[in-house]
Amino acid sequence: MRRKRANERSVALVALATAAVALSPVVPSDGSGSAAASGLPVAEAVRTGAVRNVLLFIGDGMGDSEITLARNYDRGAAGRLTLDRLPVSGSYTTYSVGRGAPDQVEYVTDSAAAATGWATGSKTYNGAIGVDARGRPLPTVLELAQQGGYRTGNVTTAEVFDATPAAISAHVLERDCAGPDDMQPCAPNAVENGGPGSIVEQQVALRPDVLMGGGAEAFAQRVRAGEFAGRTVRQQAEDSGFQVLDRADQLDGLSGDRPVLGLFADGGLAPIWTGPVARRGGTEPTRCAPNAERPADEPRLAEMTRAAVDLLDRKSAGQQRGFFLQVESAGIDNAAHDAEPCAQIGETLQFDEAVAAGLEFAEHNPGTLVIVTADHAQATQIVPNGVPTPGQTATLITNEGSHITVNYATAMPGESQEHSGSQVPIAGQGPHAADVDGVTDQTDLFRTLTGAMGLG
Repeated sequence: MRRKRANERSVALVALATAAVALSPVVPSDGSGSAAASGLPVAEAVRTGAVRNVLLFIGDGMGDSEITLARNYDRGAAGRLTLDRLPVSGSYTTYSVGRGAPDQVEYVTDSAAAATGWATGSKTYNGAIGVDARGRPLPTVLELAQQGGYRTGNVTTAEVFDATPAAISAHVLERDCAGPDDMQPCAPNAVENGGPGSIVEQQVALRPDVLMGGGAEAFAQRVRAGEFAGRTVRQQAEDSGFQVLDRADQLDGLSGDRPVLGLFADGGLAPIWTGPVARRGGTEPTRCAPNAERPADEPRLAEMTRAAVDLLDRKSAGQQRGFFLQVESAGIDNAAHDAEPCAQIGETLQFDEAVAAGLEFAEHNPGTLVIVTADHAQATQIVPNGVPTPGQTATLITNEGSHITVNYATAMPGESQEHSGSQVPIAGQGPHAADVDGVTDQTDLFRTLTGAMGLG
Protein backbone atom coordinates (compact mmCIF):
# COMPACT_ATOMS: atom_id res chain seq x y z
CA MET A 1 0.00 0.00 0.00
CA ARG A 2 2.88 2.37 0.84
CA ARG A 3 4.49 1.72 -2.55
CA LYS A 4 1.16 2.29 -4.33
CA ARG A 5 0.73 5.67 -2.65
CA ALA A 6 4.30 6.62 -3.58
CA ASN A 7 3.69 5.74 -7.22
CA GLU A 8 0.44 7.68 -7.27
CA ARG A 9 2.28 10.67 -5.87
CA SER A 10 4.94 10.29 -8.58
CA VAL A 11 2.31 10.25 -11.35
CA ALA A 12 0.58 13.30 -9.92
CA LEU A 13 3.81 15.23 -9.63
CA VAL A 14 4.83 14.33 -13.18
CA ALA A 15 1.52 15.66 -14.51
CA LEU A 16 1.77 18.85 -12.47
CA ALA A 17 5.41 19.42 -13.40
CA THR A 18 4.78 18.84 -17.10
CA ALA A 19 1.99 21.42 -17.10
CA ALA A 20 4.03 23.95 -15.15
CA VAL A 21 7.49 23.52 -16.58
CA ALA A 22 7.07 26.25 -19.22
CA LEU A 23 6.21 28.72 -16.47
CA SER A 24 8.86 27.59 -13.98
CA PRO A 25 11.88 29.82 -13.46
CA VAL A 26 15.22 28.25 -14.20
CA VAL A 27 17.73 28.42 -11.36
CA PRO A 28 20.87 30.19 -12.61
CA SER A 29 23.94 27.99 -12.83
CA ASP A 30 26.47 28.38 -10.03
CA GLY A 31 29.20 27.00 -12.25
CA SER A 32 29.21 23.61 -10.59
CA GLY A 33 28.18 21.84 -13.78
CA SER A 34 25.48 19.91 -11.96
CA ALA A 35 22.11 19.27 -13.54
CA ALA A 36 20.33 20.70 -10.51
CA ALA A 37 22.40 23.89 -10.56
CA SER A 38 21.64 24.28 -14.26
CA GLY A 39 17.90 24.29 -13.70
CA LEU A 40 16.82 20.69 -14.24
CA PRO A 41 13.04 20.69 -14.86
CA VAL A 42 11.04 19.15 -12.06
CA ALA A 43 9.36 16.82 -14.56
CA GLU A 44 12.74 15.24 -15.30
CA ALA A 45 13.34 14.78 -11.58
CA VAL A 46 10.20 12.75 -10.91
CA ARG A 47 10.20 10.22 -13.72
CA THR A 48 9.13 6.72 -12.84
CA GLY A 49 10.74 3.49 -13.97
CA ALA A 50 13.73 1.53 -12.70
CA VAL A 51 16.97 3.42 -12.26
CA ARG A 52 20.39 2.33 -13.45
CA ASN A 53 22.43 3.96 -10.67
CA VAL A 54 21.69 5.21 -7.14
CA LEU A 55 23.81 7.73 -5.24
CA LEU A 56 22.78 8.08 -1.58
CA PHE A 57 24.47 10.95 0.29
CA ILE A 58 24.27 11.00 4.10
CA GLY A 59 25.29 13.99 6.19
CA ASP A 60 25.77 12.62 9.72
CA GLY A 61 24.09 15.00 12.15
CA MET A 62 23.14 17.35 9.29
CA GLY A 63 19.77 18.83 10.19
CA ASP A 64 18.34 22.11 8.95
CA SER A 65 20.33 24.17 11.48
CA GLU A 66 23.59 22.53 10.49
CA ILE A 67 22.93 23.20 6.79
CA THR A 68 21.91 26.80 7.51
CA LEU A 69 25.12 27.42 9.50
CA ALA A 70 27.34 26.23 6.64
CA ARG A 71 25.31 28.14 4.04
CA ASN A 72 25.37 31.39 6.01
CA TYR A 73 29.08 31.18 6.72
CA ASP A 74 30.27 30.24 3.23
CA ARG A 75 27.65 31.37 0.71
CA GLY A 76 25.80 34.07 2.63
CA ALA A 77 22.24 34.28 3.87
CA ALA A 78 20.92 34.63 0.30
CA GLY A 79 23.32 32.06 -1.17
CA ARG A 80 22.76 28.40 -1.90
CA LEU A 81 24.73 25.22 -1.44
CA THR A 82 24.74 22.55 -4.12
CA LEU A 83 22.54 20.32 -1.96
CA ASP A 84 19.95 23.13 -1.79
CA ARG A 85 19.40 22.85 -5.54
CA LEU A 86 17.96 19.35 -5.80
CA PRO A 87 14.49 19.84 -7.31
CA VAL A 88 12.37 17.60 -5.05
CA SER A 89 12.56 17.92 -1.27
CA GLY A 90 10.81 16.83 1.88
CA SER A 91 11.54 15.79 5.46
CA TYR A 92 11.60 12.52 7.30
CA THR A 93 11.17 11.49 10.92
CA THR A 94 14.05 9.80 12.70
CA TYR A 95 12.96 8.07 15.93
CA SER A 96 14.15 4.68 17.14
CA VAL A 97 12.56 2.01 19.38
CA GLY A 98 13.42 0.06 22.52
CA ARG A 99 15.72 -2.94 22.54
CA GLY A 100 13.49 -6.00 22.52
CA ALA A 101 10.51 -3.64 22.58
CA PRO A 102 9.59 -2.52 19.05
CA ASP A 103 6.43 -0.81 20.33
CA GLN A 104 8.41 1.42 22.71
CA VAL A 105 9.31 4.68 20.95
CA GLU A 106 12.65 6.41 21.58
CA TYR A 107 12.28 9.94 20.23
CA VAL A 108 16.01 10.58 19.76
CA THR A 109 17.89 8.12 17.57
CA ASP A 110 21.58 7.42 17.34
CA SER A 111 23.37 6.91 14.03
CA ALA A 112 23.23 3.11 14.23
CA ALA A 113 19.47 2.82 14.60
CA ALA A 114 18.95 5.59 12.05
CA ALA A 115 21.17 3.96 9.42
CA THR A 116 19.63 0.56 10.06
CA GLY A 117 16.23 2.19 9.48
CA TRP A 118 16.95 3.21 5.88
CA ALA A 119 19.22 0.21 5.29
CA THR A 120 16.55 -2.38 6.20
CA GLY A 121 13.20 -0.58 6.36
CA SER A 122 12.79 -1.52 10.03
CA LYS A 123 12.91 0.53 13.22
CA THR A 124 15.40 -0.73 15.76
CA TYR A 125 17.15 0.18 19.00
CA ASN A 126 20.00 2.64 19.46
CA GLY A 127 23.28 0.83 18.87
CA ALA A 128 21.87 -1.84 16.54
CA ILE A 129 23.67 -2.56 13.26
CA GLY A 130 21.61 -4.29 10.57
CA VAL A 131 19.33 -6.06 13.06
CA ASP A 132 15.75 -5.50 14.18
CA ALA A 133 14.61 -4.56 17.68
CA ARG A 134 14.95 -8.19 18.80
CA GLY A 135 18.45 -8.57 17.38
CA ARG A 136 17.50 -10.55 14.27
CA PRO A 137 19.53 -9.78 11.11
CA LEU A 138 17.69 -8.13 8.24
CA PRO A 139 18.73 -7.87 4.58
CA THR A 140 20.15 -4.43 3.76
CA VAL A 141 19.71 -2.31 0.68
CA LEU A 142 23.37 -2.82 -0.27
CA GLU A 143 23.09 -6.59 0.08
CA LEU A 144 19.88 -6.64 -1.96
CA ALA A 145 21.45 -4.43 -4.62
CA GLN A 146 24.45 -6.74 -4.82
CA GLN A 147 22.21 -9.79 -5.13
CA GLY A 148 20.15 -7.99 -7.77
CA GLY A 149 23.11 -7.48 -10.07
CA TYR A 150 24.21 -3.96 -9.08
CA ARG A 151 27.79 -3.01 -8.36
CA THR A 152 28.03 -1.61 -4.82
CA GLY A 153 30.06 0.92 -2.88
CA ASN A 154 30.30 2.43 0.59
CA VAL A 155 32.35 5.60 1.21
CA THR A 156 32.76 7.58 4.45
CA THR A 157 35.01 10.03 6.27
CA ALA A 158 34.51 7.93 9.42
CA GLU A 159 35.95 4.53 10.12
CA VAL A 160 34.40 2.09 7.64
CA PHE A 161 33.07 0.16 10.64
CA ASP A 162 31.28 3.23 12.04
CA ALA A 163 27.50 3.18 12.35
CA THR A 164 26.42 4.56 8.97
CA PRO A 165 28.69 2.48 6.70
CA ALA A 166 28.32 -0.56 8.97
CA ALA A 167 24.51 -0.64 8.96
CA ILE A 168 24.30 -1.37 5.22
CA SER A 169 27.08 -3.97 5.28
CA ALA A 170 26.99 -5.92 8.55
CA HIS A 171 24.73 -7.40 11.25
CA VAL A 172 25.80 -7.14 14.91
CA LEU A 173 23.99 -6.51 18.17
CA GLU A 174 26.03 -3.41 19.07
CA ARG A 175 27.78 -0.77 16.99
CA ASP A 176 31.02 -1.05 19.02
CA CYS A 177 31.75 -4.59 17.73
CA ALA A 178 34.16 -3.29 15.11
CA GLY A 179 36.84 -5.98 14.99
CA PRO A 180 37.56 -9.46 16.38
CA ASP A 181 38.89 -8.01 19.67
CA ASP A 182 35.72 -5.95 20.24
CA MET A 183 33.11 -8.69 20.32
CA GLN A 184 32.25 -8.85 24.02
CA PRO A 185 28.88 -7.06 23.54
CA CYS A 186 28.15 -9.24 20.48
CA ALA A 187 29.21 -12.72 21.59
CA PRO A 188 26.57 -14.54 19.46
CA ASN A 189 27.92 -12.75 16.38
CA ALA A 190 31.57 -13.76 16.95
CA VAL A 191 33.19 -16.15 14.45
CA GLU A 192 34.45 -18.40 17.25
CA ASN A 193 30.83 -18.80 18.40
CA GLY A 194 29.54 -19.69 14.96
CA GLY A 195 28.49 -16.17 14.03
CA PRO A 196 29.37 -14.08 10.96
CA GLY A 197 32.04 -12.11 12.82
CA SER A 198 32.76 -8.50 13.67
CA ILE A 199 31.71 -5.60 11.46
CA VAL A 200 34.97 -5.50 9.48
CA GLU A 201 35.05 -9.27 9.03
CA GLN A 202 31.53 -9.16 7.64
CA GLN A 203 32.37 -6.24 5.37
CA VAL A 204 35.29 -8.15 3.87
CA ALA A 205 33.14 -11.27 3.43
CA LEU A 206 30.41 -9.22 1.73
CA ARG A 207 32.91 -7.97 -0.88
CA PRO A 208 31.37 -4.67 -2.00
CA ASP A 209 33.18 -3.32 -5.04
CA VAL A 210 34.29 -0.24 -3.09
CA LEU A 211 34.73 0.31 0.66
CA MET A 212 36.60 3.49 1.61
CA GLY A 213 37.21 5.58 4.71
CA GLY A 214 39.26 5.24 7.87
CA GLY A 215 39.47 2.48 10.46
CA ALA A 216 42.76 0.69 9.71
CA GLU A 217 43.08 -0.04 13.44
CA ALA A 218 40.30 -2.64 13.39
CA PHE A 219 41.75 -4.30 10.28
CA ALA A 220 44.99 -4.87 12.20
CA GLN A 221 43.15 -7.16 14.64
CA ARG A 222 43.50 -10.91 14.15
CA VAL A 223 40.72 -13.27 13.13
CA ARG A 224 40.03 -15.83 15.87
CA ALA A 225 38.47 -18.76 14.03
CA GLY A 226 37.68 -20.18 10.62
CA GLU A 227 39.59 -20.09 7.36
CA PHE A 228 41.51 -16.91 8.21
CA ALA A 229 42.25 -17.63 11.88
CA GLY A 230 45.48 -16.00 13.04
CA ARG A 231 45.65 -13.54 10.15
CA THR A 232 44.74 -9.89 10.45
CA VAL A 233 41.48 -8.74 8.90
CA ARG A 234 43.55 -6.72 6.43
CA GLN A 235 45.31 -9.93 5.39
CA GLN A 236 41.91 -11.57 5.10
CA ALA A 237 40.89 -8.78 2.73
CA GLU A 238 44.06 -9.10 0.67
CA ASP A 239 43.75 -12.90 0.53
CA SER A 240 40.13 -12.42 -0.60
CA GLY A 241 41.26 -10.33 -3.57
CA PHE A 242 40.89 -6.75 -2.33
CA GLN A 243 43.16 -3.96 -3.51
CA VAL A 244 44.02 -2.20 -0.24
CA LEU A 245 44.79 1.53 -0.45
CA ASP A 246 46.50 3.69 2.18
CA ARG A 247 47.01 7.06 0.45
CA ALA A 248 44.97 9.54 -1.57
CA ASP A 249 47.28 9.34 -4.60
CA GLN A 250 46.40 5.66 -4.98
CA LEU A 251 42.88 6.66 -6.00
CA ASP A 252 44.14 7.74 -9.42
CA GLY A 253 43.76 5.15 -12.14
CA LEU A 254 42.07 2.34 -10.21
CA SER A 255 41.60 -0.52 -12.62
CA GLY A 256 40.70 -4.16 -12.85
CA ASP A 257 37.80 -6.08 -11.40
CA ARG A 258 39.20 -6.54 -7.89
CA PRO A 259 37.25 -4.90 -5.04
CA VAL A 260 38.85 -1.82 -3.46
CA LEU A 261 39.37 -1.30 0.27
CA GLY A 262 40.60 2.18 1.15
CA LEU A 263 41.91 2.60 4.72
CA PHE A 264 43.26 6.14 4.83
CA ALA A 265 43.60 6.58 8.61
CA ASP A 266 43.81 4.47 11.75
CA GLY A 267 40.62 6.14 13.00
CA GLY A 268 38.33 8.55 11.20
CA LEU A 269 39.61 11.04 8.63
CA ALA A 270 40.65 14.44 10.02
CA PRO A 271 38.37 17.48 9.57
CA ILE A 272 39.41 19.95 6.88
CA TRP A 273 38.75 23.09 8.97
CA THR A 274 39.46 24.18 12.51
CA GLY A 275 38.50 27.05 14.77
CA PRO A 276 37.31 27.97 18.25
CA VAL A 277 35.53 25.57 20.56
CA ALA A 278 32.28 27.01 21.90
CA ARG A 279 32.42 27.92 25.57
CA ARG A 280 30.31 29.46 28.29
CA GLY A 281 30.33 33.21 27.83
CA GLY A 282 31.23 32.93 24.14
CA THR A 283 34.36 33.54 22.07
CA GLU A 284 35.80 36.54 20.25
CA PRO A 285 34.56 36.78 16.63
CA THR A 286 36.95 34.85 14.40
CA ARG A 287 37.37 33.18 11.02
CA CYS A 288 37.66 29.46 10.39
CA ALA A 289 41.00 28.15 9.12
CA PRO A 290 42.31 25.10 7.27
CA ASN A 291 43.30 22.27 9.59
CA ALA A 292 47.11 22.37 9.45
CA GLU A 293 47.29 18.99 11.24
CA ARG A 294 45.31 17.16 8.57
CA PRO A 295 47.57 14.55 6.91
CA ALA A 296 48.34 15.37 3.29
CA ASP A 297 47.75 11.78 2.18
CA GLU A 298 44.14 11.67 3.39
CA PRO A 299 41.65 12.13 0.52
CA ARG A 300 38.75 14.54 0.62
CA LEU A 301 35.27 13.08 0.43
CA ALA A 302 34.74 14.36 -3.12
CA GLU A 303 37.92 12.60 -4.26
CA MET A 304 36.73 9.29 -2.82
CA THR A 305 33.28 9.84 -4.36
CA ARG A 306 34.65 10.52 -7.84
CA ALA A 307 37.00 7.54 -7.66
CA ALA A 308 34.19 5.25 -6.45
CA VAL A 309 31.72 6.45 -9.07
CA ASP A 310 34.28 6.08 -11.85
CA LEU A 311 35.21 2.56 -10.78
CA LEU A 312 31.62 1.42 -10.27
CA ASP A 313 30.53 2.92 -13.59
CA ARG A 314 33.31 1.13 -15.46
CA LYS A 315 32.63 -2.15 -13.67
CA SER A 316 28.94 -2.01 -14.59
CA ALA A 317 29.50 -0.97 -18.22
CA GLY A 318 27.62 -3.25 -20.58
CA GLN A 319 25.57 -4.78 -17.78
CA GLN A 320 21.83 -4.47 -17.38
CA ARG A 321 22.14 -2.77 -14.01
CA GLY A 322 24.51 -0.10 -12.79
CA PHE A 323 25.52 0.61 -9.20
CA PHE A 324 24.47 1.60 -5.70
CA LEU A 325 26.81 3.89 -3.74
CA GLN A 326 26.38 5.33 -0.25
CA VAL A 327 28.53 8.37 0.65
CA GLU A 328 28.75 9.75 4.19
CA SER A 329 30.28 12.85 5.73
CA ALA A 330 30.66 11.78 9.37
CA GLY A 331 32.59 14.76 10.70
CA ILE A 332 29.55 17.05 10.81
CA ASP A 333 28.26 15.02 13.72
CA ASN A 334 31.66 14.58 15.38
CA ALA A 335 32.31 18.32 15.38
CA ALA A 336 28.83 19.11 16.71
CA HIS A 337 29.36 16.65 19.57
CA ASP A 338 32.55 18.57 20.41
CA ALA A 339 30.92 22.03 19.96
CA GLU A 340 33.41 22.95 17.21
CA PRO A 341 31.46 24.99 14.63
CA CYS A 342 34.33 25.53 12.17
CA ALA A 343 35.05 21.82 11.86
CA GLN A 344 31.31 21.26 11.52
CA ILE A 345 31.00 23.85 8.73
CA GLY A 346 34.03 22.48 6.90
CA GLU A 347 32.66 18.93 6.92
CA THR A 348 29.28 20.15 5.66
CA LEU A 349 31.01 21.97 2.80
CA GLN A 350 33.14 18.90 2.11
CA PHE A 351 29.89 16.93 1.92
CA ASP A 352 28.50 19.52 -0.50
CA GLU A 353 31.55 19.03 -2.74
CA ALA A 354 30.81 15.32 -2.84
CA VAL A 355 27.16 15.99 -3.73
CA ALA A 356 28.36 18.22 -6.58
CA ALA A 357 30.54 15.37 -7.85
CA GLY A 358 27.55 13.03 -7.77
CA LEU A 359 25.32 15.49 -9.60
CA GLU A 360 27.98 16.03 -12.25
CA PHE A 361 27.90 12.29 -12.94
CA ALA A 362 24.07 12.28 -12.93
CA GLU A 363 23.99 15.09 -15.51
CA HIS A 364 25.64 12.77 -18.03
CA ASN A 365 23.84 9.63 -16.83
CA PRO A 366 20.10 10.47 -16.64
CA GLY A 367 19.16 7.06 -15.25
CA THR A 368 20.75 8.04 -11.94
CA LEU A 369 18.75 8.65 -8.76
CA VAL A 370 20.48 11.03 -6.35
CA ILE A 371 19.21 11.34 -2.77
CA VAL A 372 20.68 13.67 -0.15
CA THR A 373 19.65 13.38 3.49
CA ALA A 374 20.85 12.94 7.08
CA ASP A 375 20.62 10.33 9.79
CA HIS A 376 19.54 12.71 12.55
CA ALA A 377 19.80 16.34 13.62
CA GLN A 378 22.35 17.75 16.05
CA ALA A 379 22.62 20.33 18.82
CA THR A 380 23.46 23.36 16.68
CA GLN A 381 21.50 26.58 17.19
CA ILE A 382 22.07 29.92 15.46
CA VAL A 383 21.26 32.61 18.05
CA PRO A 384 21.34 36.43 18.09
CA ASN A 385 24.76 38.00 18.50
CA GLY A 386 25.58 39.36 21.92
CA VAL A 387 22.68 37.69 23.73
CA PRO A 388 23.73 35.62 26.79
CA THR A 389 22.59 31.98 26.75
CA PRO A 390 22.87 29.14 29.26
CA GLY A 391 24.75 27.14 26.61
CA GLN A 392 28.20 27.28 25.08
CA THR A 393 28.68 29.69 22.18
CA ALA A 394 31.22 30.65 19.54
CA THR A 395 31.01 33.66 17.24
CA LEU A 396 32.37 33.46 13.69
CA ILE A 397 32.96 36.07 10.99
CA THR A 398 31.24 34.90 7.82
CA ASN A 399 32.30 35.41 4.21
CA GLU A 400 29.78 38.27 4.11
CA GLY A 401 31.72 40.02 6.88
CA SER A 402 28.94 39.57 9.41
CA HIS A 403 29.01 37.83 12.78
CA ILE A 404 27.15 34.57 13.39
CA THR A 405 26.83 33.09 16.88
CA VAL A 406 26.44 29.34 17.32
CA ASN A 407 25.01 27.90 20.53
CA TYR A 408 25.30 24.34 21.89
CA ALA A 409 23.13 23.54 24.89
CA THR A 410 22.34 19.82 25.02
CA ALA A 411 25.15 18.87 27.41
CA MET A 412 27.16 20.39 30.24
CA PRO A 413 30.54 22.03 29.47
CA GLY A 414 33.19 19.42 28.78
CA GLU A 415 30.63 16.75 27.87
CA SER A 416 29.58 15.55 24.43
CA GLN A 417 26.65 17.42 22.91
CA GLU A 418 23.60 15.25 22.26
CA HIS A 419 21.56 14.61 19.12
CA SER A 420 18.15 16.18 18.79
CA GLY A 421 14.95 14.35 17.82
CA SER A 422 13.98 16.71 15.00
CA GLN A 423 12.93 15.53 11.57
CA VAL A 424 15.65 16.10 8.95
CA PRO A 425 15.63 17.18 5.31
CA ILE A 426 15.69 14.79 2.37
CA ALA A 427 15.99 15.80 -1.28
CA GLY A 428 16.22 13.97 -4.58
CA GLN A 429 16.77 14.15 -8.30
CA GLY A 430 16.17 11.55 -10.99
CA PRO A 431 13.80 8.59 -11.39
CA HIS A 432 11.62 8.05 -8.30
CA ALA A 433 12.78 11.29 -6.67
CA ALA A 434 9.12 12.13 -6.08
CA ASP A 435 9.03 9.47 -3.36
CA VAL A 436 10.90 11.82 -0.99
CA ASP A 437 8.28 14.56 -1.31
CA GLY A 438 6.37 15.59 1.81
CA VAL A 439 6.92 14.19 5.30
CA THR A 440 7.93 10.52 5.37
CA ASP A 441 9.81 8.31 7.81
CA GLN A 442 13.41 7.20 7.68
CA THR A 443 12.34 3.61 7.01
CA ASP A 444 10.46 4.75 3.89
CA LEU A 445 13.81 5.50 2.27
CA PHE A 446 14.52 1.75 2.15
CA ARG A 447 11.34 1.24 0.11
CA THR A 448 12.19 4.19 -2.13
CA LEU A 449 15.63 2.74 -2.87
CA THR A 450 14.63 -0.88 -3.34
CA GLY A 451 11.55 0.08 -5.36
CA ALA A 452 13.56 2.34 -7.65
CA MET A 453 16.12 -0.40 -8.26
CA GLY A 454 13.44 -3.00 -8.91
CA LEU A 455 14.49 -5.14 -5.97
CA GLY A 456 10.96 -6.07 -4.86
